[in-house]
Amino acid sequence: MDTQVNVKEIVREKYAEAASRVAQGRASSCCGPVQPDCCGKDPITSDLYDGAQAGAVPEKALQASLGCGNPTALAELKPGETVLDLGSGGGIDVLLSARRVGPTGKAFGLDMTDEMLALAEENKRRSGLANVHFLKGEIENIPLPDNSVDVIISNCVINLSGDKDRVLREAFRVLKPGGRFAVSDVVVRGEVPAAIRRSVELWVGCVAGALSDTDYLAKLAAAGFENAEIEVTRVYRMEDARGFLAGQGIDVDALAQEVDGRFVSGFIRATKPTAAPSPREAAAPEAANCCAPSCCAR
Repeated sequence: MDTQVNVKEIVREKYAEAASRVAQGRASSCCGPVQPDCCGKDPITSDLYDGAQAGAVPEKALQASLGCGNPTALAELKPGETVLDLGSGGGIDVLLSARRVGPTGKAFGLDMTDEMLALAEENKRRSGLANVHFLKGEIENIPLPDNSVDVIISNCVINLSGDKDRVLREAFRVLKPGGRFAVSDVVVRGEVPAAIRRSVELWVGCVAGALSDTDYLAKLAAAGFENAEIEVTRVYRMEDARGFLAGQGIDVDALAQEVDGRFVSGFIRATKPTAAPSPREAAAPEAANCCAPSCCAR
């Protein structure tokens, strides 16, 4: 429990620092929240958005992006849909989603960091979009009703949670039956050196908290999702590993070889069954069955 609280507070602090740097016109990166000058071109966060997408959002929204993928490009958003971005940061994926779902749709962003929310609100103002809504809260406790969202996206944020099972259960809860889970995240293939797993600072960079591909799929299934799959979008090689391990006080040369090809960015898809039970029915199955003794007795 103490470890979860510690991780959450470190994440909050480091992402607040990242937002402040962007607000001051200074660059940020996935490694930036830990050590602003730890690497030049971040191997995780660089080159995720094409020119058209970058031009469709305020510059500071792009600068504040600390993700590992481009979920809005892969989620197949449709006009009129309601989309929720878990850990929305400076708002880039929310703004891009809002344009895709159009004026009849809605795009929500959820973040726990005041500084990021302030930056996101400023980016919303600059964008001129009216169908964007930013919420303060934690991804383990989503402040939206059951069955209220068509699509959940996230960009390298679920790895930052110390309780990923709860995050996935909450995502399942707020999705409508038939709703889609479509997130980008760092995923591990094979064993990870203990030195990386122990580093809380690296957790902020979405590396130490990464789930294995099999664990991710298993947790999605346990939360109630179906048709879960992971599409690898980027493989991190040894030289990339040097980038995100630099400045962490560990033996970069030794560990870089051990993590070569182990970490990947993946697009994780899953769906909520169309006949999914409500949270109340899942907690008390007999409530959904008129032949259950307690029901028939009435």
